[in-house]
Amino acid sequence: MSRRLLIHFTGQDQPGLIHSITQLLASHGARILDIGQAVIHQAVALGVLIEVPADGEAEVTTALAAKAREWNADLRFSSVADGAYADWVAEQGKHRFILTVLGTAVGFAHLAEVTGVVAQAGLNIERIDRLSGRDTERSCIEFGLSSVAVVDEKALRASFLRISREHGIDVAFQHDNAYRRTRRVIAFDMDSTLIQCEVIDELAKEAGVGEQVAAITEAAMRGELDFPAAFRKRVGLLKGLDEAALERVAGRIRLMDGAERLMSTLKRLGYKTAILSGGFTYFGRKLQEKLGFDYLYANELDILDGVVTGEIRSEIVDGQVKARRLQEIAARENISLEQCIAVGDGANDLPMIGLAGLGIAFQAKPVVRERSRHAISSNGLDAILYLIGLRDRDIA
Repeated sequence: MSRRLLIHFTGQDQPGLIHSITQLLASHGARILDIGQAVIHQAVALGVLIEVPADGEAEVTTALAAKAREWNADLRFSSVADGAYADWVAEQGKHRFILTVLGTAVGFAHLAEVTGVVAQAGLNIERIDRLSGRDTERSCIEFGLSSVAVVDEKALRASFLRISREHGIDVAFQHDNAYRRTRRVIAFDMDSTLIQCEVIDELAKEAGVGEQVAAITEAAMRGELDFPAAFRKRVGLLKGLDEAALERVAGRIRLMDGAERLMSTLKRLGYKTAILSGGFTYFGRKLQEKLGFDYLYANELDILDGVVTGEIRSEIVDGQVKARRLQEIAARENISLEQCIAVGDGANDLPMIGLAGLGIAFQAKPVVRERSRHAISSNGLDAILYLIGLRDRDIA
């Protein structure tokens, strides 16, 4: 006969503590069934589920009590019945999720509202980790969730989107699976995603048709106009623009906040990176040279004798083309689309956002946020690193 004991050990974290406890349990022939530990501000909480011979239970608990006194710690025991243990083993196939809450200042009121939604949905919180640094300008807290029952993910995401809008924080809910830990490709829209403007609008200002083009751009990004038709109309308005204007616009383009930090980290981790843009290759190549993108697909602006003709030399890169290019890149890299990340802000980004395992609407139009599984609106591009599970200390 054997007994199962759940041991709770809490006290001041010290070097050698775990070694001392595990050595003691080993000497009494205890078998590990589960083990977990958390340390917060030098306070340690250790939980161990063990199995010991029934006739050795008293000896083990007496020895552990002595060890707790030696380490000036608190110790609690509880027996685990056969039925409870069988239920716990059966739950290893339950659904698991990651919930990420981030913002410039995440407070208890935010967490109370988010975890209220979690509780209402019947999800259990198994783990909480802080991913942001100790003294940073933003906060990021990650929750590990589980559920035996099927979860209404659409309703959950709608609730989290509402909280994001009302409180100016970002809340991301994703499956905790092998794909989440093995992302390998990330594709970006360019205008208003990697850079802080819509290039075609800037070119239009140079051509003296800024207001006309900006109005068409805004409607197209909201999904109110067919992208290829709107794009041809905007490019047509650029006819006669001097080629030198492209260089002037390139000189005043600014990268999106966090873009360089994100790209340097992703490249260091071995990610393949891509620009899939409805903008122009002229500007995409400059970003490719600066940040080291592996793939670039955008529109080739026709220029003849140093003047923009108002035509496009290549296939127009609309939403469907972006999705197709993402599929081609995944096939070339021999990975699943589940291992891809896609980031964009406009309606023409929705097809690739929907295909990718992690699709992110970044500082996007309302319709795009509502139709995407994940959204970042209150942080820079490097907040994406939190969604793939990286801590600030990993990046540093």
